[in-house]
Amino acid sequence: MATTVLLADDHQIVRQGVRLLLEREGFDVVGEASDGHEAVSMAAKLRPDAAVLDFVMPNLNGLDAAVQVRKQSPSTKTILLTMHTEDQCVLEAFRRGLRGYVIKTQAGADLVQALREVDRGALYLSPGISRTVIDAYLSRADVPADPLTPREREVLQLVAEGKTTKEVAAKLGLSVKTAETHRTKIMRKLDIHETAGLVRYAIRKRLVMA
Repeated sequence: MATTVLLADDHQIVRQGVRLLLEREGFDVVGEASDGHEAVSMAAKLRPDAAVLDFVMPNLNGLDAAVQVRKQSPSTKTILLTMHTEDQCVLEAFRRGLRGYVIKTQAGADLVQALREVDRGALYLSPGISRTVIDAYLSRADVPADPLTPREREVLQLVAEGKTTKEVAAKLGLSVKTAETHRTKIMRKLDIHETAGLVRYAIRKRLVMA
């Protein structure tokens, strides 16, 4: 039976290209999502063997989407597709339970190999990224903890995308008061007291594009 795959990327042309590549290699692409929230919803419904998630997506980034995907579908193995090669990004991805880290600039064969390795239960890291990063993860080396909760990261991303508190509340199914409380806690934890500062922080953390 073919491995079933869910694709999540906010660029339709990218999804189409990846879909053609994977189907040619014998994978069964069962769904396509254009943002992180849609990916989580589709994973809950489709229960794919694997989910390939773009790092930077609107509404919910790939890292946080991966965590929610596994909550909805524990058997789904998650792979991050990204341009970022920084050690901290890689460590954070594996700390959150992703099984593969694939660099977009690598050949398509790299993603195919990642899916096959992950399907066998292995971790996969694109060539060119320091293997010491994985060694550090496997040895349980300390990874700086994110000061924000998953919900606070969601709120931060939406604020950085320019949404008002009312829009954030509507998007996440919260009351306006609760959304404002999250925003206040974020500012206090990060010691940032204006929206522009939150945007700069979100960009540094790759939650949104500059």
